[in-house]
Amino acid sequence: MGVSEILASVDREIAVLQQVRALLGGAAAAAPKKKVGRPKKVIVSVIPAVKSVKKAAKKQKRNLSPEGRKRIAEAVKRRWEAQKKAAAVSSK
Repeated sequence: MGVSEILASVDREIAVLQQVRALLGGAAAAAPKKKVGRPKKVIVSVIPAVKSVKKAAKKQKRNLSPEGRKRIAEAVKRRWEAQKKAAAVSSK
């Protein structure tokens, strides 16, 4: 449930409670008119900042050199060897 949905729900509850209060108070209060159409969009200031950061990150594509790939592959193999050795020692 988003923030806008929660706010709309709270507003509906407030309207109902005001009507009940007017009825219990004995005053003939005019019921608030329900707006026709879609509710207005609530824009949160955090969302545009996040979108612009994601767009900036998508624009730059990083290319890995063959040497870089080789270094990463070797590091992963060393890590796997270390994990296998640690598993062998702990199982004994």
